[in-house]
Amino acid sequence: MAALRFLVVHSSQWAPQGAVTYAAAQAKEAERVTEHVQHVEARWFACAAAAEAAIAEYEGRGQGRRGRGPRPWRYPVLHDRVEAIEVPKKRTQRGRPPQTEAPQVEVRYRLAVPPEGLVPSEDAHGWTVLATTVPPDVCTDTEILQAYQEQQVTVAPGVRWIKNPAAIAPGWLEKPERIAALAMLTVVGVLVYAVIQRQVRLYLHAHDQQVPGTKGPTATPTAAVVFALLRPVMRVQFAVDNMIGLQVHGVHDHHRIVCEAVGIEPVWYHGVVTEQNAPPRTTPP
Repeated sequence: MAALRFLVVHSSQWAPQGAVTYAAAQAKEAERVTEHVQHVEARWFACAAAAEAAIAEYEGRGQGRRGRGPRPWRYPVLHDRVEAIEVPKKRTQRGRPPQTEAPQVEVRYRLAVPPEGLVPSEDAHGWTVLATTVPPDVCTDTEILQAYQEQQVTVAPGVRWIKNPAAIAPGWLEKPERIAALAMLTVVGVLVYAVIQRQVRLYLHAHDQQVPGTKGPTATPTAAVVFALLRPVMRVQFAVDNMIGLQVHGVHDHHRIVCEAVGIEPVWYHGVVTEQNAPPRTTPP
């Protein structure tokens, strides 16, 4: 396993954007915390021991339920404390109590959760940590940073797209070499994805043409739109009485434009083209 090399970079231009992102995430997290606090403080307990058991349950130290393991609170660390509150005791007799009868009270317990938001320092934003296996004698820190910045127009957009849970299925790998192999295949796939998008856009710009997009004709389609355009195209080869036939369905002019842009031979889609019953889908997967 190659040794990891870390490069810590601070950018004053990224700091304001990081502060805005942090504030938005903190506001969203505060809503979840508020909902959790309301649920916790609404529970009442007959004794302090029951309240302490509830704290252990929230912290993941309880026994769980129905044979399952405890499920701790998964968000920010909250410190619960037990409060004893005197509340009027319910009378067992009906009717209005006499004036000489002293009001009876009982002690009930509940949990109090005082959430406190963390305010980061002004210099906490704008930091980026880069990890690589390239040794310093092969590539300097400046070259590593430059290579990372150049990925913003190649690999990074594709990585943002595959973050969607519907775009890539989760994979569970335990061996480091298999994890490295999957990462390499993913990067290669994202590079191919970026090359297809780049070539199609350059071709459309050079020939002043457009293809169907998600919101009408466009000269800057994403690779997802390109793949969606080719999805309804079908090429069927069959043999009848020792005669080989070829039928192509769903091919339009914008499909041939994409083929020319990425270097696919147009003869691949030659044949008897049938009429399409429905317009092609252009919504990316």
